[in-house]
Amino acid sequence: MSEMPVRSTSPKREPVRPARPHRPPRVQATSERSFVTPEGVDLKLQLADLGQRIAAFLIDATIAIGSLVGLTLLLLLTAWGSDISVWPILGIIWFLGFFLLRNFYFILLESRPRAATFGKRAVGLRVVARDGGALTMDAVIARNMMREVEVFLPLTFLAYQMRQGNADALTASLGLIWSGIFLIFPLFNRDRLRAGDFIAGTWVIRAPRRALGLDLLKSDTKPLEPYAFSDTQLDAYGIYELQTLEAVLR
Repeated sequence: MSEMPVRSTSPKREPVRPARPHRPPRVQATSERSFVTPEGVDLKLQLADLGQRIAAFLIDATIAIGSLVGLTLLLLLTAWGSDISVWPILGIIWFLGFFLLRNFYFILLESRPRAATFGKRAVGLRVVARDGGALTMDAVIARNMMREVEVFLPLTFLAYQMRQGNADALTASLGLIWSGIFLIFPLFNRDRLRAGDFIAGTWVIRAPRRALGLDLLKSDTKPLEPYAFSDTQLDAYGIYELQTLEAVLR
C-alpha cells in the first residue's frame, strides 16, 4: 500500500517586496524671494505675476502711443504749410521721437528712486536688483534696451519688408515666432523674468502703497513710556550711533 503524500499546513510566505524610496513632499511654487540688503536685512519680496506685468506694460504702451500720436499730429501741422523739402527732416524727427518714447521713457522713469514707470506705479510694481544692492543705471539700460531685440527689431524688419514688397509668409512667420518666444519667456522660469531681466540681474516685484501708521505725537492717545537702556546696551554703540538713535527716537 503506497503512502499518501503529506501536505504541509504551514502558511505560504509572501515574497518580500523592496521598500519604496521615500520621496520628499513636493514644494509648491511661491512668489516670495529672499532679498538681503547690504545691512543684512531680509525683506522677503513678492514677485509680480504675469498679469500684473502685462497690465503695467499696456498702461505704459498707451501712454507712449498717445504721446506718439500727439507728436505725429504736431509734425503734420508743421508740414501742412511747409515746403516739400522739409518732409524728410520731419520724418527723421518722427522716427527719433518714436525711438526715444519706446526706450528712454522706460529708462528715465526706472532710473529714478521709485524705479517704476507710470504703468508699474498704477499696478503697484517696481524694479530691484537681484543681488540685494542698489539698482544701477547699467542694469536699467540693459533690461530696457533688450526690448529692442525681443520685440521691436523683428517687427521693424517685418514692416520694412512689407513696405518694400519683399515680405513673404516665411519672413512674417519667423518674425512673429521670434517675438512670441520672448513674449512667453517669463512662463518658463520660476522668477518670471524677461530676457532683459536675466541680462540685467533684476526682478519686478510688488510694491503696493502702504497706509501711514498712527501719528502718536498728534493723536489723543496716551504717550509712550520713556525708553530706558542699560549700561551694557549703551556700551555696544558709539557716539555717532547714539546720536542717530536719539534723532530717530525724537
